[in-house]
Amino acid sequence: MSWLLGYRNAQPPQDFSQYVQQPPPASGGAAGAGGGGDDPPKNKGKSGMEAYRFDSSALERAAAAAKELERSSHAREALELSKMQETSKHLEMEVERKKYEASMEQLRLEQKRIDGEEKRKSLAEETKQHQMRAQYQDQLARKRYDEQLVQQQRMNEEILRRQKETVAEQEAMKKATIEYEMDLRHKNEMRRVEAELKAKAKIDRENQDLNLEQIRLKASENRKTTLESINTVGSILGSGVNALLADWDKILTAAGGLSLVAFGIYTAKGSTGIAKRYIESRLGRPSLVRETSRFTALDTVRHPIQAIKKLKEKPSDALSGVILAPKMEEKLRDIAIATKNTKRNQGMYRNIFMYGPPGTGKTLFAKKLAQHSGMDYAIITGGDLAPMGRDGVTAIHKLFDWAQTSRKGLLLFIDEADAFLKKRSSEHMSEDLRAMLNAFLYRTGEQSSKFMLVLASNTPEQFDWAINDRLDRMLQFYLPGREERERLVRLYFDKFVLQPAMEGKKRLKVAQFDYGALCSKVAKITEGMSGRELSKLGVAWQDAAYTSEDGVLTEEMVMRTCREAIEEHKQRVNWQNEQEKRKSKSIFESEQHVKHPEKLNVPAIEAAQSNLSPS
Repeated sequence: MSWLLGYRNAQPPQDFSQYVQQPPPASGGAAGAGGGGDDPPKNKGKSGMEAYRFDSSALERAAAAAKELERSSHAREALELSKMQETSKHLEMEVERKKYEASMEQLRLEQKRIDGEEKRKSLAEETKQHQMRAQYQDQLARKRYDEQLVQQQRMNEEILRRQKETVAEQEAMKKATIEYEMDLRHKNEMRRVEAELKAKAKIDRENQDLNLEQIRLKASENRKTTLESINTVGSILGSGVNALLADWDKILTAAGGLSLVAFGIYTAKGSTGIAKRYIESRLGRPSLVRETSRFTALDTVRHPIQAIKKLKEKPSDALSGVILAPKMEEKLRDIAIATKNTKRNQGMYRNIFMYGPPGTGKTLFAKKLAQHSGMDYAIITGGDLAPMGRDGVTAIHKLFDWAQTSRKGLLLFIDEADAFLKKRSSEHMSEDLRAMLNAFLYRTGEQSSKFMLVLASNTPEQFDWAINDRLDRMLQFYLPGREERERLVRLYFDKFVLQPAMEGKKRLKVAQFDYGALCSKVAKITEGMSGRELSKLGVAWQDAAYTSEDGVLTEEMVMRTCREAIEEHKQRVNWQNEQEKRKSKSIFESEQHVKHPEKLNVPAIEAAQSNLSPS
């Protein structure tokens, strides 16, 4: 391969004009003709030699390489290799050109991307400007609309004020007219009366003698008639008494008749009382009972349709509609099952005491327990017994006599029982309340298979110790927690809002929003509210829809009603705390006044109040 490299290095350039400089033509024409060989003339001048001077060693090397290549047996392969090298160079140059074109294309694409990005930014900026312009125009429109509303309201107020002034002026004119008419009428009436009195006085003066004579005649006749009547009655009674005292048989007959009359009156009075008590215990119901599911014969005659429905009722679940904590629901379900089996087996009922904050489901569970067990229920309140005085003992006996006559068994629910079942050692308890307490203890001293006693109270610490001895189970009801509040809110939202809206019978519609999320939100913000307050909240939602113009309940209306209910609840709690503080203060003052009346001071009272008041 050395010869090939030598050949390639010895190749002369294709353009020899850079190495050869043509001499200028001679001045005599014969100068060119005289030379016939390759060698230039030797006797040239210095300038001529410089003109023909070039490097011939490259040509010589190229010629030698060409001759050597021609003599070599690899001449064809060398030529092909040279062609391949040229082709490779062309391909490399083509690849470089393609790379250059690709880079140029990439640059054009990048430029287009940059132009598109700039255009997108420009469009975004234009859109932003349009939005800002639209918002500004909307704000101006809203402001103009608000100003129009304010102006319209002012105009309406001005029109209303003018109407009121006009009505007031008309009323004043009407009043003045009526007063003027009444004044004229009064004057005419006074003139008429005055004229009549004058005429009557004149007539009386003229007829005075005649009137006096008539009065004297009437008085004398009345006196004669009275005297004659007295004489007649006296003579009749005197003769009758004389005849009666003279005959002993008549005396005995009169005494026997009077005795029989007295005996008949006494017997009728006693039998009437017995019949009345029997009718009250069998046909009627005691006056203390505020609500009962027990139908008497009179109720059946008055309300036959309800009596038929009552016969068709089936026992329901004891906890249907009652939402409490899971542990509490488990306890109540056990009590319901035990009560139902007790009634089925005609066993002895157990008395229950339920205590806790108001509105936590005590009364509702008592009703559901009676319906689940197939019993009748009767609801009374202790506040009705306290003001009855001496009649309270009789009312209690009538109540328990009526309860004993129940064939299905009676659940007797006494709400606010602490009103008349307080401790007998209390100084504020009257003798009538003590008598009622003793009568109640007497009638509940033993277990009964006819009635079941259920007491409810918010202050269990006020009960007499003997009452606690009559109670078999004590259940404490708490305010609903977060999960229970959410279940209650869903229940009342469905009951008071969704069901009436789906029925379509009332003016109530519901807007489109997430009901489940709304109920969760309401349950979260209504902490401390009882079940009764949540049910009233459902009624408030219904009322808000009825109050609106189109009857549509929106999410904003629901939340506004909730916030108002929460504020009212806080106000009631504040009132209760203030009442408890005043009560504790009065108790402390009375105790201090009894123990140390001379040491009673305000700072001690305030300190005791802060210690006794609930957090």
